[in-house]
Amino acid sequence: SRSTVGRKLACLRSFYKFLVRENGVQSNPAAAISTPKQEKRLPSFLEVDEISRLLESPQGDRWDTKRDKALMELLYASGIRAGEAQALDLADLALENEEVRVRHGKGDRERIALVGRVAIEAMRAYLGDGRLALAAKNPGKPDPAVFLNKFGKRLSDRGIRRTFEKYFREASERLKTTPHTLRHSFATHLLDNGADLRAVQELLGHAHLITTQVYTHVTTERMKEVYDHAHPRAEEE
Repeated sequence: SRSTVGRKLACLRSFYKFLVRENGVQSNPAAAISTPKQEKRLPSFLEVDEISRLLESPQGDRWDTKRDKALMELLYASGIRAGEAQALDLADLALENEEVRVRHGKGDRERIALVGRVAIEAMRAYLGDGRLALAAKNPGKPDPAVFLNKFGKRLSDRGIRRTFEKYFREASERLKTTPHTLRHSFATHLLDNGADLRAVQELLGHAHLITTQVYTHVTTERMKEVYDHAHPRAEEE
């Protein structure tokens, strides 16, 4: 693929740059080779009904289902990355203000993420019962993390992926879903419902607007699908 070729070219450029610096060779033969233009891949996202199935899939009063539901509701409501949720401490929560403070965002940028009512209810249900049961499993120093594993310690990013695999399979059969899909769905659904692009940029914590603009292409594609399906003269029978 083009991305593989680009990655290998970058590796060769760096290697020959090192050799030139160390006087191993006189010139960098890879410097003049242009990197192939990369294909623009649109982010995958879940439809609203698929999101509903996903968020309703953790059932019961066990600590793990309460934790899983709270985490998924938070990811979709706030648009934060799975790694950012994994790094949250109790001190970062301001649920009374419908906010969480993201201190370990990409590029170490700190920001405030907004959280909706449904996610807050799920978070409070977990914090008031499920998390206490998990914290009791850790005999050492209490972990300040919001989301804990079965040993009462901070849930790892890999643990999040493993935990949610079963839920994601139930939510959608048409695409391979990861925790990051909730972030893509968050942005897409906001723009679909008329949210300002710069507001979505702030909510996602993107440093540059061009990063957020990929979602406008997604919504344009959705608009075309609706048009082709709904307009009587859009497509031939």
